[in-house]
Amino acid sequence: MPLKLTKRGRIYHYRGTVNGRLLRGSTKTTDKKRAERIAAEVEAKAWKRSLDGPGADLTMADVFLAYIEAEKATRFIAPLADYWKNTPVASVTPEAIRQSANRLYPTCKPATKNRQVIIPTQAAINHCAKLGWCSPIKVERFKVIKKEAKHVTDEWVASFEDNSPPHLGALCRFMFETGARIGEAVALEWRHIDFEKRTALINMTKVSETRLARLTPNVIAALANIPSNRKPDEPVFQYEASDCVRKSWNNAIKRAGIEHMTPHACRHGFATKMLQAGKDVKTVAEFGGWKDIRVLLETYAHAIKDPTVVDDVFGTKSTHSHTTQALTNCNERGIS
Repeated sequence: MPLKLTKRGRIYHYRGTVNGRLLRGSTKTTDKKRAERIAAEVEAKAWKRSLDGPGADLTMADVFLAYIEAEKATRFIAPLADYWKNTPVASVTPEAIRQSANRLYPTCKPATKNRQVIIPTQAAINHCAKLGWCSPIKVERFKVIKKEAKHVTDEWVASFEDNSPPHLGALCRFMFETGARIGEAVALEWRHIDFEKRTALINMTKVSETRLARLTPNVIAALANIPSNRKPDEPVFQYEASDCVRKSWNNAIKRAGIEHMTPHACRHGFATKMLQAGKDVKTVAEFGGWKDIRVLLETYAHAIKDPTVVDDVFGTKSTHSHTTQALTNCNERGIS
């Protein structure tokens, strides 16, 4: 049945079926000729999709809507959807996506453009490609010059705790030994802590998921020392937002006379210590809340600077006769 127009108040609405599928909606106009044109376009697109498949006339608006409905990460989707609007997916090229990043975030660093534009746009299109709606796309990311980020150590955290009020020291210890981000830690409430099971339910800000973090004896002790009535909905570390931490954090560093580190350096410290202790990457990612192992290795893994680490791995003396004789000759010549 062709789409027919009816008036609701002053606005024209369309209703009808195309190949058995009911279509109805508002034309959002009081002009009858414009409403007829809109209804005709809706009907034409519906027939094309019905005959040529769901990907026919696929727009970027459709792409982002499907991505959201699939409950994917939507943190950066809104600006992208607003930028592309109803642009046909068939006309979107890798270079056009790179240009969109420059236009949306002209003053931002390459890493930000990759994270907030290239990655989510490519992911949304490729999600629809898996549904058979369009072809997949691969977009070259902006080149990022990575600098080795600073990370806290056991000694740094201990000194910070000694020069902080209990709740701030506990915050630092918690992030260091769970890998939690500052926003995740500040959002923690007492109802999320289970002292008996030694766990904390962390809401991961980047992926809109939760994870259960294991609490070490050090963290348990630090949490227990926080003066609090421990009401279920009370923030554990007594800060309303991550921005509220900065001033007291920097003051504690000054009092301790230690190198300046940001709260995020605690997350770096967690990954570094776990990896250098010989824990495999998947285990570190699981307990630290990383979804992308590649990001973990490239961003958070810090090389051990002490060259004797090679001796620790390969230092066992060989029992092979030639090797033994060579070592003896070296010792006789004063070579160690």
